Amino acid sequence: MATMDVVPDGDRLTVTLWGELDLGSRRLLPELYDMLTLSGGGIDLRLDAVGFCDCSGLNALLDLRSRAIDQGKTVTVRSCGVAVERLLDLTGTRELFADSGPPESSPAAPDADPPEESGQDLRAEVAQLRRAMQTRPTIDLARGILMASFGLSPEAAWSVLVKTSQNTNIKLHNLAQDLVGSVHGSTLPEQVQQQLAAAVAGASRPGEVAAHAAGEPTEDRD
Repeated sequence: MATMDVVPDGDRLTVTLWGELDLGSRRLLPELYDMLTLSGGGIDLRLDAVGFCDCSGLNALLDLRSRAIDQGKTVTVRSCGVAVERLLDLTGTRELFADSGPPESSPAAPDADPPEESGQDLRAEVAQLRRAMQTRPTIDLARGILMASFGLSPEAAWSVLVKTSQNTNIKLHNLAQDLVGSVHGSTLPEQVQQQLAAAVAGASRPGEVAAHAAGEPTEDRD
C-alpha cells in the first residue's frame, strides 16, 4: 500500500510517495485531489521510494494530471526510481509529467511563433495522453490473462509482460494486444511464445519476480 508525505513549496506542494503504486493506490486520489485544489500551481511528485508501479498506479497519476489540467495547474514527477521510470518509458508518458518550468522564465525567441507552437505542443500532448489511456485497459487485460492462465500474482504477471516486451523488443501495449488476440484464436509468433514461456517459468522463482517488480536487472537480460 502506498503512503505519502506532503511539504509546501511556494505555490506548489511536494508529495513524496513510497510503497507500491497499484490498484490500491486509487484510495489516495481523493486526498491528492484536495491537495491539488489547495495548491496554487500544482503538485510535484517524488517517487524514488516507489518499489513497484503497474498500469493501475499510472492510471491514478494520469487521473491526477487530468484534474490538474482542468484547474490550469500541473503535476510533475520530480524524481523516481527504476520501477516508475521504466513504466513511464514503456508507456510513452514520461513527457506528460515533465517539468516545463514557469511560463515567464524563458522569453520567446524573436523568430518564434508562440501561439502556433503552443497549440501544436498541446495537441501532441493530448494525443499522447489519449494513447496512454487507450492502451492501459489492454495491458491490464493481458495481465489478467496471464494471472488466470498460469496462476500468477499481479506482480508476477506484470513482470512477465515487462520481461517479454524487453526480450522481444516489442512495445508493451503491442505485446498486450497480441496476447489478448491469442485468446480469440490468433497465434503468437514463435519468438514471442518462447520468451513468454521463459518469463513465466522465471516468474516461479520469487527472487526474479522481486527483481523485475523493483526494476532491478537479472542475469538473463541483455
